[in-house]
Amino acid sequence: MTKKPTYADVKTKGGKGWFYTDVVKEHFFKPRNLLRTEEEAKKYKADGVGIVGSPACGDMMKMWIKVDPKTERIKECKWQTFGCASAIASTSMLSMMVTEKGGMKLDKALQIKPQDIVKRLVDLPPRKFHCSVLGDKALREAINDYFKKTRKEHRIVKQGAKVIDKQLNVTDKDIEEAVLDGATTFEDVQKKTKIGVHDKSCIPEAEQLIRFYREKYFGPD
Repeated sequence: MTKKPTYADVKTKGGKGWFYTDVVKEHFFKPRNLLRTEEEAKKYKADGVGIVGSPACGDMMKMWIKVDPKTERIKECKWQTFGCASAIASTSMLSMMVTEKGGMKLDKALQIKPQDIVKRLVDLPPRKFHCSVLGDKALREAINDYFKKTRKEHRIVKQGAKVIDKQLNVTDKDIEEAVLDGATTFEDVQKKTKIGVHDKSCIPEAEQLIRFYREKYFGPD
């Protein structure tokens, strides 16, 4: 069995351990449930739609779901993205996961984590973990949209963000994204977010969050 890379591999190998498994390649070259044209997307009638990211930043995901109202199982999951091979493969796999075996129930689908997707892909390079988050967030937005349309607002899962650096308005989500993008130390995260440059009092909390997200996504040190 191939040893899973940890965040340390990024530092010690300079990110050279970038590899794609056969499963990732399969889903990149033959993505499942992809709406390939704008015409297809316009004609597709969905029960819930989720959009995350921005094409201006290079990463954007749009997801459509159809739900059986009686069983609350996801019957179809379609998507489009501006993203890299890892984002395409991750979302392709996610769309399969939520529709196989009769469809996944909404409550269970809301519990899917990036690690679950990566496990089904066998692995992803450490610096590409953030790509699996894109589809995960789009799915959550699509399910929330379904809840809104079916007047079940009380079931909407809200994704709040806590401001850590009040001077620069850097949130815990910004730190999480930085860690997913390969920043494994406070210095790395600071380079990406500028956190703690002016407000030194936030540094201990930031360091604690970095350790938390590092362990969450890459395992214990």
